[in-house]
Amino acid sequence: MKIFNMPKAEPKSIQELMQRAEALAGLTLGEVAEVAGVRVPVNFKREKGWTGQLIELCLGASAGSKTQQDFAKLGVELKTIPIDNIGKPLETTYVCYAPLTDIAGIEWQTSSVKNKIQQVLWMPIDGRREIAPKDRCIATPLLWSPSTAQENQLRTDWEELMEMIALGQIESITARHGQYLQLRPKAANGNVLTEAIGNSGQVIHTRPRGFYLRKEFTGKILSTFFNHGEL
Repeated sequence: MKIFNMPKAEPKSIQELMQRAEALAGLTLGEVAEVAGVRVPVNFKREKGWTGQLIELCLGASAGSKTQQDFAKLGVELKTIPIDNIGKPLETTYVCYAPLTDIAGIEWQTSSVKNKIQQVLWMPIDGRREIAPKDRCIATPLLWSPSTAQENQLRTDWEELMEMIALGQIESITARHGQYLQLRPKAANGNVLTEAIGNSGQVIHTRPRGFYLRKEFTGKILSTFFNHGEL
C-alpha cells in the first residue's frame, strides 16, 4: 500500500501543496481515511461533504472563513470532483453562495466567485455509485486557473445572473441560464428561506441560491489537462 503522511501544518508553498495532493493519487478513500483516523460513510446521502472534508484534512487546509479560499495564504481553492470511469464529472461543482440583497456596487473583480475560482486545486475522485465509498480511488490532482477566454465567459454569466437578481427576477432564474456558471437553490432543505429582491423592489423570501460550475465546463478542464485520456 502506498503511504502518505498526515500533515501537521498548512503547506507553505504551492509546490508543497501539490506534493501532498499527488501523494494521495492512487489511494482509495478507505485507505486515506484509515491513516487519517476517520470513519468512512456507507453512502453519502447524509454526508455529502465528507470527501471534501477528508481531503482538506489530509492536505492541511485551515478551517478558516468560508469566504476565503481553502488555502488562503497560497490563493488556492480546493475542489473535489466526482468522475466516472473515463474521467467525466458526475456532478456540477458548487462555488459559493449568491448575494440576494445589498448587491449594489458588487463587481466581478471583487466577487466571491472570482475569488474562489482564480486558482483551483482539482482532486478528481471516482464517484460511481456502484462502488462503495471506501473503495473509490483518488485520481491525479491538477492545479488550474481560468484562461482569459474562460474568465470572460464566467464574468458574462455572473453579470447576467447578478443583473437578474438586482432586477427582482430571482424566481425567473433557472439552471439553463449561464454557459459555464449557473445559479441553483442551495439549502439543506426546502424550508430554509432568505431575503431577496422582488420584481417590484420589495423584500421577498426565497430559497438561498448558490453559484455552480456546469459539468460540461469542468469536464473540459479535466479533459484538456489529461489530454482526453482516461484517468
